[in-house]
Amino acid sequence: MTLAPLIRLQTPPCGQQAHPSPPTWQHGGVTAATHSTLFPQVPDTADAVLDGLDPEQREVATALHGPVCVLAGAGTGKTRAITHRIAYGVRAGILQPSSVLAVTFTNRAAGEMRGRLRQLGAGGVQARTFHSAALRQLQYFWPKAVGGSLPRLVDRKIQLVADAAAACRIRLDRGELRDVTGEIEWSKVTQTIPADYFAAAARAGREAPRDPAEIAQIYSAYEDLKRDRGVIDFEDVLLLTVAVLQDRHDIAEQVRSQYQHFVVDEYQDVSPLQQRLLELWLGERDSLCVVGDASQTIYSFTGATPDHLLDFRTRHPGATVVKLVRDYRSSPQVVHLANGLLSQARGRAADHRLELISQRPPGAEPVYAEYTDEPAEAEGAARRIRDLVASGVPAGEIAILFRTNSQSEIYEQALADAGVPYQLRGAERFFDRPEVRKAGAALRAAARFGGNDSLLDDVVDLPSQVRAVLSGEGWTSKPPAGSGAVRERWESLAALVNLAQDFATAKPGATLGDLVAELDERASAQHAPTVQGVTLASLHSAKGLEWDVVFLVGVAEGMMPITYAKTDEQIEEERRLLYVGVTRAREHLFVSWALSRSPGGRAGRRPSRFLDGLRPGSVATAGRGGGGASGGIERGAGSSGVTAVRRTGRTPARCRVCGRTLTDAGEMKLMRCEGCPSDMDEGLYERLREWRAVQARRSGQPAFCVFTDKTLMAIAETAPDDEGELARIPGVGVRKLNRFGAEVLAICAGGEVEGDGEGD
Repeated sequence: MTLAPLIRLQTPPCGQQAHPSPPTWQHGGVTAATHSTLFPQVPDTADAVLDGLDPEQREVATALHGPVCVLAGAGTGKTRAITHRIAYGVRAGILQPSSVLAVTFTNRAAGEMRGRLRQLGAGGVQARTFHSAALRQLQYFWPKAVGGSLPRLVDRKIQLVADAAAACRIRLDRGELRDVTGEIEWSKVTQTIPADYFAAAARAGREAPRDPAEIAQIYSAYEDLKRDRGVIDFEDVLLLTVAVLQDRHDIAEQVRSQYQHFVVDEYQDVSPLQQRLLELWLGERDSLCVVGDASQTIYSFTGATPDHLLDFRTRHPGATVVKLVRDYRSSPQVVHLANGLLSQARGRAADHRLELISQRPPGAEPVYAEYTDEPAEAEGAARRIRDLVASGVPAGEIAILFRTNSQSEIYEQALADAGVPYQLRGAERFFDRPEVRKAGAALRAAARFGGNDSLLDDVVDLPSQVRAVLSGEGWTSKPPAGSGAVRERWESLAALVNLAQDFATAKPGATLGDLVAELDERASAQHAPTVQGVTLASLHSAKGLEWDVVFLVGVAEGMMPITYAKTDEQIEEERRLLYVGVTRAREHLFVSWALSRSPGGRAGRRPSRFLDGLRPGSVATAGRGGGGASGGIERGAGSSGVTAVRRTGRTPARCRVCGRTLTDAGEMKLMRCEGCPSDMDEGLYERLREWRAVQARRSGQPAFCVFTDKTLMAIAETAPDDEGELARIPGVGVRKLNRFGAEVLAICAGGEVEGDGEGD
């Protein structure tokens, strides 16, 4: 038996024209996580997959054996690192595509991962959510393990919960119904049965929406109803898969023989049930790579816990731990605010926070605005956005983020009044929209029978053909006035028109049939084009996304932190939620709050305590202070190669001469400001340059691929005596330390060494 992929991603045909290698990370080749070229060339070789990765990302990509834990700060390219890791392993012949299972938490994230793997020439790798992977296994093995067909899966359990409450003669209003449903979901992912709900909720400090005894009663009735009706819910998929794998060792071995290498994204969001499933998938093996950031734990109310991430090194003493702190997404000003938010945090997650170092040029300072009431705040944001769009900022690169979905309506109205298009995050997936499906069918028919279509008589280039076909579906060169369903349909078709233009630019000579094939692959991977409209989203649903301009609205006490956040743990999760919001912004960040809810209301609100000491004119509250963890690599006891020096205690972003914080990448390599005096040994520098030239010639690579000039200057200034000192120099990663360390140290000691190793 083989668990064949449901979706087989196609790779471009062999024999593509070779393309020049992109510049290395030191010379501007690294880009933000979601800023890859729209239609990139597939790398020619396995080594080409590594081009452009920074030292820590490269370590992730090449650490293909044993347990690996990647602690990745916001905007540090974690998805880039793990997709390149999988692709490098596949392209190098170390990993078989069908033996890899990459799991994450949303269909969007899984689709993005599949799309990136396809672009890297690693089609056939399974990238799924926990639930999708488990459901597929359950459907396949149910007849063998239980008999018959798998019970029907209910999409929404809320009606079943309502029926269970009615059977218990308990009346629930709409809000209570939603909250009780949430408690049942939490109970199931934490593997809590109805009889244990009261005690488990008390231990977890949960504030039950009803009497705990009533919730336990409804929960029990809900389970009985499911059995009576022969249905299962979303959480049952995981529970039943765990039960099958625990009880049937033969089935567990079949799954393990298929999947031998695992990658888990967003590991800080794993629930106890998901962790148990992962352990059963793994068995006694340790071929596991997990990626996460405890500072982005914002789903604990659903049962997620960062403990599995934070305890990874304890469970796997031999693990390699790589910390990604180079932020390629946000400007130094945005990163400074994000670091400031976490510097005041408390608790276990705060003890493991990562201090980000922006790799972008300086930008604008965050803008803080106070309004008399919420309508004025919404109108103020809409005015700013209208001006930004008029100045040339694409509407699709702007987002308004809020704490609760109930805040959305007032911003929808304000944007509509200002004539600004918008889209709601969490709406129907792009390729599932009726107008997109219909447009796809029209394009497919035109590609097949275009010679007989009068619409295409006078057009020759691909974009014109697409515009002609979609004009019959409602697309016009000018958008319709106002908002609503008509505007949303037009935005969807406009996204396809723009995609066709980009596709034709990237692939001259492409036909309508080529575009249809590209759309089919994107639909399979849920790799949607950008819809041009301001995004309205809750902070929770914005996780994993980014925009050039972000408006954080309603950042006032009572909303951030939310009123019902009472315990220290709940308050800290609210702080992390704001941190997630801040780190969605690339260039411009606007933070606002209102003094009252409605016009004429009492102005009793104040800005969020999380902004104390960070916004102008405010005073810092007592916090834990201290620096966060820096980037680097830590190897476990069982790791091969030279043991890297632990970097958690150093501060690589400070000048070693004057102590100033460094943000420029070149200065960070030198470990000093450009203007600070240098004590470089010129003779040592020249000997290092001569040695580097030999290495470059023998490896057939540019000299900077061995070491950059700045790294050589830093070595010549430091003149390290041992591997520990050499490893602390930025630009000397573990692999280069292993490859070149002995020769470099010999040169620093006065020896004349002609290198004979291969380039990195």
